[in-house]
Amino acid sequence: MRIKAAVWIAGMMLLLMAPAANAHHSVSMYDMEHPSTYKGVVNRIEWTNPHAYVYLDVKDDKGQVTEWAMEINSPNFLRHNGWTSTTVKPGDIITCTGGAAKSGAKTMRCTSVVLADGLVLRS
Repeated sequence: MRIKAAVWIAGMMLLLMAPAANAHHSVSMYDMEHPSTYKGVVNRIEWTNPHAYVYLDVKDDKGQVTEWAMEINSPNFLRHNGWTSTTVKPGDIITCTGGAAKSGAKTMRCTSVVLADGLVLRS
């Protein structure tokens, strides 16, 4: 009887934790249905968990530069897709595609990066 109770309690705990785990990986704040593409100069990179970030200086039609925060996957995931911590460096010109923030904030969930040499990497 104790084993059944322990299994039941463990199962309920997993069910209660599932929404929190799903929320962490949610992209609901980004417009993934209508991808955007931005080209710019890498300002800095944060090679951190749970998600790395590339900060990109993007010029608009009027020549004004705005910093965009491009959220990419975890370093572990990125390594499996051909990235290293030095794949993208400050000063590099790259093109990022993904879902821009629905709020209008200058942030995007980046799904791919095109390097200056034309190499395309999943992010």
